[in-house]
This record gives sequence, C-alpha cells and structure tokens, in this order.
Amino acid sequence: MISRSLLRQLPARITTGAYVLNSGLGKLHADQQAAESMHGWAANTYPLLGKLDPQRFAKLLAAGEIATGVALLVPLVPGIVAGAALTGFGGALLGLYLKTPGMRQERSLRPTEQGISLAKDVWLVGIGLSLVLDDVMREER
Repeated sequence: MISRSLLRQLPARITTGAYVLNSGLGKLHADQQAAESMHGWAANTYPLLGKLDPQRFAKLLAAGEIATGVALLVPLVPGIVAGAALTGFGGALLGLYLKTPGMRQERSLRPTEQGISLAKDVWLVGIGLSLVLDDVMREER
C-alpha cells in the first residue's frame, strides 16, 4: 500500500525528478566546449573543482544530476534521502547564483536578467526541504 506521505510527495518528486534527470542526461555526452564552459563557471565559484579535468567534471556533474533525478523518481527511495540530495544539488546551484558577479542586482538578492536562470533554482531547495520535512514530520511513524 502506498503511504499518504508518498502520495503527498509524488507530484513534486515526479516533476522535479524528471527535470533533473533530463538535465543530467543532456550533460552526459557534453562536447569539449560545453564541458569547459560548465567547468570554468563552477571552478570560479568552487575553486577546488578547478583541479578536475573539464570532461571529467561534466561526467561527474551529469552522474550527480542523474542520481538525484532517479532518487526522486523511484518511490522506494525515502523522501528524506531524495529531498536531501535535491537540497544539496539546488544549494550548490544557488551558490553559483550568489557568488557569480553579475547574477544579482547590486546589494540585493534580486536577480539581474542574466541571473534569472540560476535564481530559479531556489525552487529546487524549497522542494527538497519540503520532502525532507514531510518525511521527518509524517504521522505514520
């Protein structure tokens, strides 16, 4: 029998999981130019990533997105696990938004035109936290 908690989570898990999985699959076979672009952007925000080869970085990023998407889509994965993965992934993307020059209006969290594509990732963090909280607070325990 499907739990009430899982039923509550399904719309968010399916829509977000499909989106993240598709994004990861799209990066899986990134060409050299795309890999270098993704790597350069991430390494500027997270300098430790600069030590990775761009193609390796792109494959690891793709694998992380695919794993997160699958965790969201597979009902056997507890919401707390899938939500934590999504929160971490979304949080890393928000780090790019917060630390990359030109993404935010001066002295504000409000995005510039260039920053809108990253600012929207706040929804990933919100959905991830909601899944975690739903599992932590569920009444079936």
